[in-house]
Amino acid sequence: MMQQQEIIKKINQLLIEEIEIDESQLSPTAELKKDLGIDSLDFVDLFVIIENNFGFKMKSEEMADVKTLQDFYNYIYKRIQTN
Repeated sequence: MMQQQEIIKKINQLLIEEIEIDESQLSPTAELKKDLGIDSLDFVDLFVIIENNFGFKMKSEEMADVKTLQDFYNYIYKRIQTN
């Protein structure tokens, strides 16, 4: 079972490599859309990337409350726990 720190590190790595977000922007309070500039096309990519790396399908309706990077970490962590 992955620990939360491992998950955070992995997600950050994926955001940097796959979505091309600058590492300096990755703070837990950063808003995915406003601060990181993740748009709907990036989210589609992100869903595939998460599925390939963490082994579960993300659902867009579950992302409604996910605003910040910390929300995103928490969401992934919870999903891994319940998989």
